[in-house]
Amino acid sequence: MSIISNLRGPGLPSSHTLPLSSPSSSSASNKKKCSTLIPFVVALVVVAEIAFLGHLDMAKNAAFFDSWPEMFYKSHSPEGVDGTGVGKFDIEALGVNQNLVKESCEEWLEREDALTYSRDFSKDPIWVSGADQEWKTCDVSCTFGFDSGKKPDAAFGLPQQPGTASVLRSMESASYYFENNIAQARRRGYDIVMTTSLSSDVPVGYFSWAEYDFMAPVMPKTEKAHAAAFISNCGARNFRLEALVRLEKANIKIDSYGSCHRNHDGNVDKIEALKRYKFSLAFENSNEEDYVTEKFFQSLVAGTIPVVVGAPNIEDFAPSPDSFLHIKELEDVSSVANRIKYLSENPDAYNQSLRWKYEGPSDSFKALVDMAAVHSSCRLCIHLATVIQEKEEKSSTFKKRPCKCTRGSETVYHIYVRERGRFKMDSIFLRSGNLTLEALEAAVLTKFKSLKHVPVWKPERPKSIRGGDELKVYRIYPVGLTQRQALYTLKFKGDSDLRSHIENNPCPKFEVIFV
Repeated sequence: MSIISNLRGPGLPSSHTLPLSSPSSSSASNKKKCSTLIPFVVALVVVAEIAFLGHLDMAKNAAFFDSWPEMFYKSHSPEGVDGTGVGKFDIEALGVNQNLVKESCEEWLEREDALTYSRDFSKDPIWVSGADQEWKTCDVSCTFGFDSGKKPDAAFGLPQQPGTASVLRSMESASYYFENNIAQARRRGYDIVMTTSLSSDVPVGYFSWAEYDFMAPVMPKTEKAHAAAFISNCGARNFRLEALVRLEKANIKIDSYGSCHRNHDGNVDKIEALKRYKFSLAFENSNEEDYVTEKFFQSLVAGTIPVVVGAPNIEDFAPSPDSFLHIKELEDVSSVANRIKYLSENPDAYNQSLRWKYEGPSDSFKALVDMAAVHSSCRLCIHLATVIQEKEEKSSTFKKRPCKCTRGSETVYHIYVRERGRFKMDSIFLRSGNLTLEALEAAVLTKFKSLKHVPVWKPERPKSIRGGDELKVYRIYPVGLTQRQALYTLKFKGDSDLRSHIENNPCPKFEVIFV
């Protein structure tokens, strides 16, 4: 016998019996009673459920309240269960507390994807065995020094004990020190490479806002010679000395202050001397990608035009496309000599090459030099801490993070982002209907503006090119790329490429470069 058939009408005593009737009339009467009582039963069930939910501990049962609305949205799309509009679930009509389903996907993901790592770097800093290092601030706690009783996270040189990363750090050319070649360093067993190469794990270039006053004013060019040269290594493994001789044969007058081809007293302040010349011979001792030394950057400070023999990609290090002259091969000497003569005789054309001094360098130059606003030792610690956390994230516990939330026909993706030179990640969210490069940049800007973020380079840059409080995105790229890839070679090939990356990398991490 069903529960409904045992229900008594309101106000009827237990001894009261209903009048007998014929089978057909009795059946009709029962059906009428059932149809009358169903709404009351449904109401009782809903009230009971609400009462039960009301007594739950909202904090301890957060997962329940997330899964319930999640199931609701998945099962009750705007088109109905069968896509025809049939089967829609009216929460308001049932009187259910709508707050139970109003928690946004963003709020749910922020909580469900929260990470608690086994190591707190504020209490257990990154430890690097080596000489003490100095820097103003670092976004992750790290310590350099020697402690025989403690196992370091990393140490310079080879070999190292298991669990300690071996680090190679050098600013010398790989043409002279073969182990500085990244592939060679890996073969020798180095885990982390720190060289002038932008393809190394932690680049240590010669450029820096703190060391070079790039925006120093241009001084009058008072010397009669076209160019100055400071070259002391006469055994360089490239053609720089031959290039110097060929320039002289092409009637380019050069005042040489170095040991090689010296014709002037070398006991001078180099930058002050360079300021008086229209050109300087920024000739490196090897032609190696990214190997750009103080010769080039001192020329920029002095407000002279560097004539380069060296890095084949010197344009990546220039403040503007026409701010330098490049002798790529000896055959280029003649054309470069003609250019030097033309610029020397045409002030307007010459000044055009120095416009960056007045208008500011390119964004690409700022993005490059800004990297050095964070000390290389601090960047090493950030690299180590990032690798440590990434290894932990591969555990089964961390893989359980949902990283996305689907409600109805829309999916919200949880994405992490940080500024280059920082360690802490912040959350942003992108929706499947707007999974575009433009939306990614907009979400990043909105997030960092809400945090009133101050770019890491702000204290380092010259005041004339610090800009206002507005944030400008130069590049957004996945964490783990080298700076060569991030700055010059790898970019998303469109919205579909970004979508593919996000869909195939749950909770993806990005870095942003502001300029």
